[in-house]
Amino acid sequence: MESEVVVKARAAKMGAQELALVGTDTKNKALAYLADELERQSARIIEANHLDIAAARNNGLSEAMLDRLKLTEQRIHDMAAGVRQVIELSDPVGRCLEEWDRPNGLHICKVTVPLGVIAIIYESRPNVTVDAAALCVKSGNACVLRGGSEAIHSNTALVAVIKEALKAAGLNPDIVGLLENTDRALVKELLTLRQYIDLAIPRGGAGLIRMVVETATVPCVETGSGVCHVYVDKDADLDMAVRIIENAKVSRPSTCNAMETLLVHESVLAPLMKKLVPVMKQDCVEMRGDDLARSVDSAVLAAEEADWETEYNALVMSIRTVSSLEEALEHIRRYSTHHSEAIVTDNPETAEAFLRSVDSAAVYVNASTRFTDGFEFGFGAEIGISTQKLHVRGPMGLEALVSYKYVVRGQGQIR
Repeated sequence: MESEVVVKARAAKMGAQELALVGTDTKNKALAYLADELERQSARIIEANHLDIAAARNNGLSEAMLDRLKLTEQRIHDMAAGVRQVIELSDPVGRCLEEWDRPNGLHICKVTVPLGVIAIIYESRPNVTVDAAALCVKSGNACVLRGGSEAIHSNTALVAVIKEALKAAGLNPDIVGLLENTDRALVKELLTLRQYIDLAIPRGGAGLIRMVVETATVPCVETGSGVCHVYVDKDADLDMAVRIIENAKVSRPSTCNAMETLLVHESVLAPLMKKLVPVMKQDCVEMRGDDLARSVDSAVLAAEEADWETEYNALVMSIRTVSSLEEALEHIRRYSTHHSEAIVTDNPETAEAFLRSVDSAAVYVNASTRFTDGFEFGFGAEIGISTQKLHVRGPMGLEALVSYKYVVRGQGQIR
C-alpha cells in the first residue's frame, strides 16, 4: 500500500503539469476567492487554531513558539492582504528574459517556466500554509506542505479553504497537498521522492533546517536561522538607534529577522545604555552583555560565549562592546547566520564600508532588520528567506519560484 506521501506527491505532479498551462486570470481568480474566504471563515480557522494552542500549552511549548502558532483576526487579515498583493504582482511564468538570433538563422528565447512541485516543510506558523500556496499557485507550481504537528488543526482548516478556492476557479485542488499524518518518518520519504518533487524548502528552527538539508536528495534551498545583528556606530544618532533596536528586538521576537545581538562602539556605550536600558526593561527584555556593558548598568546579566551564536526567538538579547567598525565586522563574520545585519550611523563612509563588507542576505543602514520579509520588500507573501547563494538569496517571492527553458525556432537547420 502506498504511503500518503507518495499519493499526494504524485497527485501534485499531475496537477503541476495542468497548472503550468493555466493563464494569469484563472490563477488570480483562485487567489481572490482565497483572500475573501480567509476573512469570511476566520472564526472557523481561529477555532481550529485554539485546539492547537491548547494542545501546545499542555505540551509545554515555549512562548516564542506559541506566538508563532497563534492566529488572530489581524493575522488572518494580514494573510489575506498578502494574497491580494500576490494577485497584483506580474505573473512570473512565460516571460521572455532575453532573445537573440544566431548566424545560422536560429532564434533563441529564454522563457520562464514553473519549477514543478515544491515540498515545503515548516514549523508552527500556520501563515506559511497560505503564503506558500498563494505563491506556488501564482508561479504555476504545485506544492506538498508538511507543517508541524503542533499546527495540524490550523493547517487542515486553512488547506480546506485553499482547496475550495482552487475548485471555485476550476483548478485541480490536488495542486496544494497537506500531509496530515504527522509521523516524522514521512518527511524523510518526501525529501527523497526525486520522481515527483522538484525542490524542497524548509522553514523553521536550525534543527529542522539542518535535518532537511542533510536528508534531502532533491534540490533544497537552505532558509537559515537568524542570528541578526545591529551595530551602533560611534557616529550614530542614539535616539534613532534606540527606536531601531526596540523594533528589531521587541516587535516580534519569535521571527528569524529579529535582532539577537547588539554591537556597540565603546565611545557611545554609556550614553546609549542610559537611553536603551529603561526601554528594554519596560519591554521585559533580558539583557546579557560583556563586562563593559555590565559595568555601565547592573541590569545587564553576564553573557557567555554561547550567547553570541544563539537565536533566542524570545525577549532576550546579547550586548557586545567593540572598539571599531572592523571589530564589529569581525564579530558578524564569526557569528552571523548570513540573514540580516544593520548599522546605525550618520557617517556615509562607515555605512558604505559596512554594506560592502557584510556577507548576509540583507544589509541595512539606519533601519530595522525586521524589514527582511517578502511583504515588506513588495514581493507579496514569501515562501522563505534564503541564506544561501544558489539559486536564490533573501526573501523568496514569485521570481524565486521559476526556472527557465530555451525556446529555439528554426527553418530546417541541421548541425
